[in-house]
Amino acid sequence: MQTRLSVNINKVALLRNARGGNIPNLVQVAKDCEEFGAHGITVHPRPDERHIKYSDVPALKEVVKTEFNIEGRPNERFLKLVLNNRPHQCTLVPDAPGVLTSDRGWDTIKHKDHLVEVINRLHSEGIRVSLFVNAEENMVEGAKATGADRIEFYTGDYAKSFESDPKSAVEAHNRCAKLANRIGIGINAGHDLNLENLNFYAKHVPGLLEVSIGQSLISDALYYGLQNTIQMYRRCLVV
Repeated sequence: MQTRLSVNINKVALLRNARGGNIPNLVQVAKDCEEFGAHGITVHPRPDERHIKYSDVPALKEVVKTEFNIEGRPNERFLKLVLNNRPHQCTLVPDAPGVLTSDRGWDTIKHKDHLVEVINRLHSEGIRVSLFVNAEENMVEGAKATGADRIEFYTGDYAKSFESDPKSAVEAHNRCAKLANRIGIGINAGHDLNLENLNFYAKHVPGLLEVSIGQSLISDALYYGLQNTIQMYRRCLVV
């Protein structure tokens, strides 16, 4: 089964916010992404709302027909947003409040009790839960112990090392994916995946269910157009 592509539209919201108003129209972009072949829409509202605003989420929930994924650090405000809008998936990310972008996964052992509590709340509303983790075996096993449905591998390290040594860059992800498949937890991935490194990653990470891509895809769309870019990324996922 082909890995599914979820388009993160944070950078579209960032462009809109730069001038105020509603250009580009975030809701229309989400609808267009789906029409052009995206399997899902991802948003990551941050406390400062510098791109996705909390008020964007209900409007997107109304129009997204594929899979809606909300990412974020599970403080009470974020959890209320998720529980009130009930996306198909919630990806829990351990971002510090002022971080520029996600740069590491959960310590699923240290934070197990907190994660179990949060996951149970989300499961009670029928929301699938994914945990953002580094490609480390003990973190994968820890994620399984929390009751999470999936993990999302942080791929920033892979992307950074890919150009110089692709095989070494993907080794830990391949090894951890095999472990995840054995113990029965689904696999997502995201961060700095692009047209150059995505196909190689998909080929070497068995059981990869979904990738979430924003910055690179939206940047490529400036050159290739949104419809063409989404199709280009989908072709990268055919392995």
